[in-house]
Order: sequence, then C-alpha cells, then structure tokens
Amino acid sequence: MKKQMRLDKYLAQMSIGTRSQVKQMVRKGQVCVNGTVVKKPEYKVDPDQDQVVADGVKTQYVHEEYIMLNKPSGVVSATKDPREKTVLDLIDGQKRKDLFPAGRLDKDTEGLLLLTSDGELAHRLLSPKKHVDKTYYARIQGRVTNEDVKVFLKGLDIGDEKPALPAVLQVLIEGEISEILITIQEGRFHQVKRMFKAVDKKVVYLKRISMGSLVLDETLMPGQYRNLTEEEIQRLKEEQNE
Repeated sequence: MKKQMRLDKYLAQMSIGTRSQVKQMVRKGQVCVNGTVVKKPEYKVDPDQDQVVADGVKTQYVHEEYIMLNKPSGVVSATKDPREKTVLDLIDGQKRKDLFPAGRLDKDTEGLLLLTSDGELAHRLLSPKKHVDKTYYARIQGRVTNEDVKVFLKGLDIGDEKPALPAVLQVLIEGEISEILITIQEGRFHQVKRMFKAVDKKVVYLKRISMGSLVLDETLMPGQYRNLTEEEIQRLKEEQNE
C-alpha cells in the first residue's frame, strides 16, 4: 500500500513555506501535481511517485535528512534562539523544516554535531541505555598524568547524585597545557569540563571528534557541513539496532 500524504504537509515539510503559506499557494493555483494544477491543500500525493511543482520549482521529497556539521565556537546547539546564533542558522538550503541537532555541544565547544530529522535515530544515539561512545580532543590547563587516567577509568564524582560513568582518558601531550583524548558514554551538562574540574584542572579547548561510528570529516572547517553518506547512515542505524 502506497503511503500518501496531504499536499500542504508535503510542501511544508520540504520547507516551501509554513503550513498556512503553502495552503495559500495551493489555493492560488501555484502548485501542480503531475502537470495538473491542484487547488486543494488536502489533496493526497505519493511523495515517492508524484511530481510536485511549487511556484514553478520542482520539488523532490526527502524522507529524512542527515547533516554532519563541524560546529564552531560561539554558536548554540538549538533550532531557535532569540539572542544567539544557532547551528541551524549555519545551514543553507536544508531540505526539511524539522531538522534539529541530535544532542548538544556547549556554546564554546567545537566539533562533530549531527543535524537530522530522524527522531528515532537521534533518540537511540542519545539514550543512556545505549552507551554510545563520544570522543573529544581537549587542551587542559594543568598536567594530566597517568593517575588521572586511572581516576577517570574508575568513574568520577562531578557533583551529581551519581558519579560519572568510567571514561577512557588518553594523554597525548603532558605539560602545563596538556593535550588529551577522552571517551565518555554520557551527555551530562558540561560533563567533560566538570570531570577535569574534579581533578583540579581546567578545559581550555574542547572539540568532539566522534559519536558512535560517526567520525568528524577532517576536511570540514568550523562552520562547514555536508550530508552524511549512505554508508555512514547505514552504519549508525545498524549499530543502534544491535
């Protein structure tokens, strides 16, 4: 059985306009389905088969959208904000209006952020029960030692009711400003910063480089983005179904 949907919903989901705007377009005769003008917003279309032209522009239905963003510092992980620039403000030509960030990065944190319309996948990626690895590169004010590695591996009290789960800490450079990789399986508020604060050190730079099987594309400069490949999408879905 073919899945059909209302014409106005189709157009609104493809970011042609708001639901009320596209209804007006349809009623004014600005929308054609398979070469025929349709003036009823409730008209049913098959998104996979029917050809829809809105105001002279051919549209192609996208069931879900998956975008990898190298989030820059100074941008908030939200769909809308009255005062701050959001990650969605960086995206030109998004296909679906229901795009949202799967998880959050602090305003001053850079790196991998998945923007998607796939709520089911995002939920599984973010579910504490799934224990999805999230790896960050960081520069730390203070000397990070093997003792810190052991402490992080045991789990750490960061001031919440429960200690943070064990984290894998790898020291890349030990010095007054240390460079490290850290892999966590949670997404608590300011978690990495609070973990280092608990051992009397301070995060001065933080960048997420991977989330599950998804690894930040090194060719993307901060603020740049690209669509996920079919292989990347498939791997994400497969590992969340395991």
